[in-house]
This record gives sequence, C-alpha cells and structure tokens, in this order.
Amino acid sequence: MSETADTGFRLKGWHVLAGFVGFFGVVISVNVYMASQAIGTFPGLEVDNTYVFSQEFNERVADQERLGWVVEAEDRDGWITLTVTDPAGQPVRPQEIHAVVGRPTDSTDDLVPQLAWNGTGFEAPLALTEGKWIVRFSAIAEDGTEFLQRLDLHVVR
Repeated sequence: MSETADTGFRLKGWHVLAGFVGFFGVVISVNVYMASQAIGTFPGLEVDNTYVFSQEFNERVADQERLGWVVEAEDRDGWITLTVTDPAGQPVRPQEIHAVVGRPTDSTDDLVPQLAWNGTGFEAPLALTEGKWIVRFSAIAEDGTEFLQRLDLHVVR
C-alpha cells in the first residue's frame, strides 16, 4: 500500500463556486473592457452613404486611373512631404489638396497639416511620433476630377 499525506483540505461546493465566479468574472471584465475600447476609438464612417458611394466606385476608379497620378508621403526631420507625379514622373500641382494624418485605428491623434507647395510637392511642419500612420489624401485635378488615396506612413526615429 502507498501512503499519502493527509493535508486536511477538502474541496467543497463553495470552493468550486468561487472558482467559477472568479473565472467568469475575469472573462466578462476583459470583454467589457475590450468592447468599450473598440467603441471609444472607432473613428466613424468613411462616407455618409455607402450605397451611393459604391454605385459610383467604378467610375471614380476609372477617373483616377485616367489621371495616372502617383502619390507618396514621407516624414523627414519634423516635416511631412506629399508628392504627386503624373505618368511621366513630373510633379503635379492639383487645383485643391487636403490631407489628414492619423493613426490607423484611432482618430484622436488626427492632424490636418497646412500643406504648402515647394515647387516639387507639398510640405508642412508636422512632428510625428514613431510608429504607423496613415495619410488620407484628397485632391481635385484641374479638370475637376476628385482623387482619393490612403497612404501608409511608417515613422522611424
């Protein structure tokens, strides 16, 4: 026969109940926290009416492809630079330009730089912290074509 040490502990019903309540309490608390964070950081809708936007999508894409613009964003020494080039690689100066720089998942850090033409692109002083940023770029071409693009911007210090 083997000998076992008797510790005197006996598992009772209230021990099991406490374990279940503690486990599910942690699960529910984490779920409530994550849901509140998701709702609190949701930046909102991209467009007012998704149905109308979807019906015009193919036409918008065709118009933008006809322009042939290439847009690039760069962060350097506390400045953001946006360059727009045509298919030949020449700088383009759109009739209107607008950009919003922010984090991909949270609109609380969104910034609207005051972009100025420097002869080859647009630039503005903008001190970004390290990490991933997005630039929501919009412009109006000389012929009135609207150009929209979302650019990734990785800032490394």
